Amino acid sequence: MSEASASSELYHDGLIGMLEAVWGEGFLSPGGPEEVARIIAGLDLAGLSILDIGCGSGGIDCLLVETHGAGFVTGIDVEDTVLNAARQRAEKKGLSKTTGFLKMAPRPASLRARNVRHGFSKDSIVHIPDKHALARDVFRVLRPGGWFAASDWLIGHDGEPSPAMKVYIAAEGLDFGMASPAQYQAALEAAGFTNISITSRNAWYRETAKAEIARMRGPLYADAVRKLGKDFVDHNIDIWEKMLPVLDSGEHCPTHLRGRKP
Repeated sequence: MSEASASSELYHDGLIGMLEAVWGEGFLSPGGPEEVARIIAGLDLAGLSILDIGCGSGGIDCLLVETHGAGFVTGIDVEDTVLNAARQRAEKKGLSKTTGFLKMAPRPASLRARNVRHGFSKDSIVHIPDKHALARDVFRVLRPGGWFAASDWLIGHDGEPSPAMKVYIAAEGLDFGMASPAQYQAALEAAGFTNISITSRNAWYRETAKAEIARMRGPLYADAVRKLGKDFVDHNIDIWEKMLPVLDSGEHCPTHLRGRKP
């Protein structure tokens, strides 16, 4: 979440720095290692091939190998800035042989079928408007028995976004393609997934976001301003302030998604 740059890279170096200051090194969405563990809870990744859709700056990919024992993680993203950061992170950690990062259209359309054991994504597929096409692509590349485990930013209904939601989305300046829980359910079912679960994380993030903005205004502020500039930091605080009302109303609904390929 945050301001788009004037260049073609939405997640430019300044934005990556701001998000990592709030959410932790290598993380471009909230919750850190604990939230990743919740998304994949009950799945055994040991020695398996994992696809991360929207890998960002690579912190999660390294975590899936180091902490959860994945055999190889392929991270895909659309922007060179985050991919370069991911490759550098993996190299520093000595994980270049167990991670790979590819520049690819948001959907994994060009990956070979049945080449991946499990699919993963964290708060990235909001940038992919066509959820049915996404679900079909993920289903195609998974091996039978594989799971797609993800989290994403959802809108809590199928109607027109409220004025407050429109203000928040406009403030983000990103190419958000929010869908409702019902739309995700329909997309996963139509693709062929079974054992589908859709679990709201609104209550958790509603409180977490309030703590984040308090840290941005307080202990993080001076250092962030020194590194990124006052206008940029103040703009990001303003985005959080516009997000809180739609979290409180439930219209902005971070959600865990899961489905299995039979």
